[in-house]
Amino acid sequence: MIGQETNEVERKVIAILNILSDSQQPLGARVIARRLSDFGIDLGERAVRYHLELMDERHFTYLVGRKDGRLITQLGLDELNSALVADRVGAAMSKIEMLTYKTSFDPEKRVGEVPINVSLFPDDKLSQALEVIRYYSSAKLYVSDLAAIANEGERLGEVTVPKGKIGLATISDIVIGGVLLKAGIRLDFRFAGILQIRNHECLRFADLIEYTGSSRDPSGIFLASKMTSVSSVVKEGNGKILASFCELPALALSNAEMFIEKLETAGIGGLVKIGRVGDSVCETVVGRGKVGMILSDGLNLVAIAVEAGIEVINHTMSGVIDFAKLKSFKEL
Repeated sequence: MIGQETNEVERKVIAILNILSDSQQPLGARVIARRLSDFGIDLGERAVRYHLELMDERHFTYLVGRKDGRLITQLGLDELNSALVADRVGAAMSKIEMLTYKTSFDPEKRVGEVPINVSLFPDDKLSQALEVIRYYSSAKLYVSDLAAIANEGERLGEVTVPKGKIGLATISDIVIGGVLLKAGIRLDFRFAGILQIRNHECLRFADLIEYTGSSRDPSGIFLASKMTSVSSVVKEGNGKILASFCELPALALSNAEMFIEKLETAGIGGLVKIGRVGDSVCETVVGRGKVGMILSDGLNLVAIAVEAGIEVINHTMSGVIDFAKLKSFKEL
């Protein structure tokens, strides 16, 4: 019994460390409690404060200022990377499911919240990044050309922009899953990968990571490893882009296509290829009674900046934002 209680405390500690590791700014007990509830962990503000005090004693966190805002320490990061590995497996899938349910966007009325990725650029490099992105954006190898900018100290979704940085929020391909879910259609995100393009046609996945077996968003891993060549795809029709592979019930195909068209009318795309019932798509086998779908990743625009040698820190699947706050890259 004591062992079970100890393990439960450790799970809550890891959950809190995970939230703190995603933040560049100190977080208080109230904010942490609210974010824990998003993951199904019911821990009140007072209980969170108690756990934070224990974590301070273990040097996993430290208090910033007079209030209860905490930052994670290097020791805390080390603990997060090594403890309860089994708990972290599938964390990416859990985040996808959470953001899918949080998506409230109505493509016909063009109102509601959409899921985002947040990219942090040095404040003197954003203009250069936007110039490169605009140059290549005509190929539409992305979810949307709608984005939002935030300056130091401002928030984009769950991310507060740190000192010396400017934040850029781009729409995640999870938006398609969210809109379909509201229509009663479940879109199963199976994996993210590097999609090889040849002669402007998608060929196969050169590398992939399954969401259910990953503790981090695979697209962020691929981008950090500089495995894309999106600019080459635009210029020559050959290269590699970030993409997700999904499945949906065959019976829902016609309705799904209808909502995807509505999304495109609202300025949100991302569909690369959709198969036929039971047929493989880009050499990827689909389940019985399913249809395979390949979606372009929202980070492909950012990948273009990375390929140009511009420094960027990405926080993938970083909450939701009001659609009304987004503007075209041409207007930024």
